[in-house]
Amino acid sequence: MAKVFESITEELQKFIANQQMFFVGTAPLSPTGHVNISPKGLESFQIISPNRVAYLDVTGSGNETSAHLLENGRITFMFCAFEEPPSILRLYGQGKTILPNSPEWDYYYSLFSNIPGTRQIIVANIDRIQTSCGFGVPLYEYQAQRETLVHWANKKGEQGIKEYHQQKNLVSIDGLLTPLSQVHNHK
Repeated sequence: MAKVFESITEELQKFIANQQMFFVGTAPLSPTGHVNISPKGLESFQIISPNRVAYLDVTGSGNETSAHLLENGRITFMFCAFEEPPSILRLYGQGKTILPNSPEWDYYYSLFSNIPGTRQIIVANIDRIQTSCGFGVPLYEYQAQRETLVHWANKKGEQGIKEYHQQKNLVSIDGLLTPLSQVHNHK
């Protein structure tokens, strides 16, 4: 049932483009640390090359992915068809966080549409690409992307978002520092 690929083929690119959401999985090295699985939407995913991807990461209640990437770099993306035909695609790799003050920011940010509340970009080099059947995934009908996060970010404003990062996004739930903590500690 599972099939492994060396790169993201044109067919897999089309599959990714047709999905309205994806999931990001990361974990700390500690065996007692918390595995993080985060759903993403808002058309925030880009294929950079057949073995490199990126997503625009908007402000959230935590920053686990970024903390885990700083510690060990491991990341998995999962795309799951909720409409026919059934399929699951996982992209395994090594990722890093690109912050707005990074020399790479302008290049990567130019690949995305502006989403209010953007805090960072996650870039990953993919070393394993695997599909599986998805036969056990229920069927759902897509309605629309939620605008709640966009409205929240617009209401907070740029300064409000920075203050929120300071309060909620500098340390993971397991006490790992995020790249944002380095930026805030140098100011």
